Amino acid sequence: MTTEQMTGAQALIRALENVGVDTVFGIPGGAILPAYDPLFDSTKVRHILVRHEQGAGHAAQGYAMVTGKVGVCMATSGPGATNLVTPISDAYMDSVPIVAITGQVTSGAIGTDAFQEADIVGITMPITKHNFLVKDPHDIARTIVEAFHIASTGRPGPVLVDIAKDALQATFDFTWPESPHLPGYRPVTRPHAKQVREAARLLMEAKRPVLYVGGGVLKAGAAAELKVLAELTGAPVVTTLMAKGALPDSHPLHVGMPGMHGTVAAVGALQRADLLVALGARFDDRVTGKLDSFAPEAKVVHADIDPAEISKNRHADVPIVGDAREVIADLIVAVQAEHEAGRRGDYAAWWKQLRAWQETYPLGYDHPEDGSLAPQYVIEQIGKIAGPDAYYVAGVGQHQMWAAQFIKYERPGAFLNSGGAGTMGYAIPAAMGAKVAKPDATVWAIDGDGCFQMTNQELATCAVEGIPIKVAIINNGNLGMVRQWQTLFYNERYSNTNLHSKRIPDFVKLAEAYGCVGMRCDRAEDVEETIRKAMEINDTPVVIDFVVHQDAMVWPMVAAGTSNDDIKIARDLAPEWENGD
Repeated sequence: MTTEQMTGAQALIRALENVGVDTVFGIPGGAILPAYDPLFDSTKVRHILVRHEQGAGHAAQGYAMVTGKVGVCMATSGPGATNLVTPISDAYMDSVPIVAITGQVTSGAIGTDAFQEADIVGITMPITKHNFLVKDPHDIARTIVEAFHIASTGRPGPVLVDIAKDALQATFDFTWPESPHLPGYRPVTRPHAKQVREAARLLMEAKRPVLYVGGGVLKAGAAAELKVLAELTGAPVVTTLMAKGALPDSHPLHVGMPGMHGTVAAVGALQRADLLVALGARFDDRVTGKLDSFAPEAKVVHADIDPAEISKNRHADVPIVGDAREVIADLIVAVQAEHEAGRRGDYAAWWKQLRAWQETYPLGYDHPEDGSLAPQYVIEQIGKIAGPDAYYVAGVGQHQMWAAQFIKYERPGAFLNSGGAGTMGYAIPAAMGAKVAKPDATVWAIDGDGCFQMTNQELATCAVEGIPIKVAIINNGNLGMVRQWQTLFYNERYSNTNLHSKRIPDFVKLAEAYGCVGMRCDRAEDVEETIRKAMEINDTPVVIDFVVHQDAMVWPMVAAGTSNDDIKIARDLAPEWENGD
């Protein structure tokens, strides 16, 4: 084993290079500054100077989500580190592998309320998969190796590495660690064969099964296996917000997205099922509605790589711990064995019911009577013109749901959004990270005027660094989803939801001030041409201010805390299925 004299900071950069990092999003500051000096000399790691640490974290997420690699962000101590809390929490909720590296005050000053000191390890303990405080330079490389291993294996997630400034400055004899030594960390990936066989048996016996597919299927890279399983069984498939594209939207076995703003067919499928095969899904409240009324007649097969998820919200009759790809592959074999033994599921009557729901209650929208622009139309046209090979990154709110509903996702990984945390401000920096990862791909950020004003400073980063994302601002002048709830549940008392952003700021001038191309569109007849113009510009970021009607609503909708049986397809209209017909 050879040793080499270097500083802790040099060891950090060497470790990042050795684990394959090619991009870091960050901002320097006092405690992390020692690391920026050797980073200046690195020929392998590109550092992208963001304008806010939250942007660095979301960019790392976007990078991770389209590459499958670990995304990396870096910040200094105190406020630099605390500005990473939101994207770390977001990554934790959506199981995104990122490593956040933060500087810390010198080890002797820890606990003294030193300048720019914050206990970021303590702060992030509930929202990281694991975190580290490093005070000894000898531990830096090993910790980086362990952090990347933890972030990317098992259920992916964020890991924080907090390094004291004196550890970065100290000189020591560097040796590369042989391999991570984590005796207490052994994620189970191989499912139990008996449980898989039981799941296959239940599938053959069921009359109304549903494959309930969550984001874990995408994380496991199991879309191809899912398609084989679906076609082998003939069972209907629902894909959650985090699993869009796991099965192509156009596939005949796909009945849509379930949940609060899911299709009637998908919500009805779960409610009336006699068997749910949950694959990499967590029975989130946005899918289940009122939990004790969810899928009341269904037995549950629940497969997840995280044993803590199984039976957390809904009791699993057949619990399966394992990687979704391996679970589905084994389930395919088990179903084939059932077929060879002469046992096959008969779902003809079930499909007749599902097709009736699909035909009777398709997704749709109305064009405003006053001639103003329907936001759903704008998003639908972006999807049609940019096509299935583009990446679509949504903020949070109405535009996020419309992006999920009206863009057709034909491949895994095409849709990025903040699902579990619901973080406003996610879209612009996450799109930036996605574009850095896939520079030849078209990346559209579909943002609301509220979300956009939280992180639009990263347009400066995009312009300076040559990251030509395309941004569609769905500008209704309001916090749209909050306004929708005020319309429905607060007697149209619109308290503090009017942003006045149809006037202030001027988004076209703002885009131009950031070095981007700015456009505005407020007429349906101009939408297609405007999008095509944006598609032709590939050397600089483009921002389009789509001025839309303020009262457009997201339908269908299950009100928070109510049963999925109470789904509404318009303000005073519910599907005729309450009695199971």
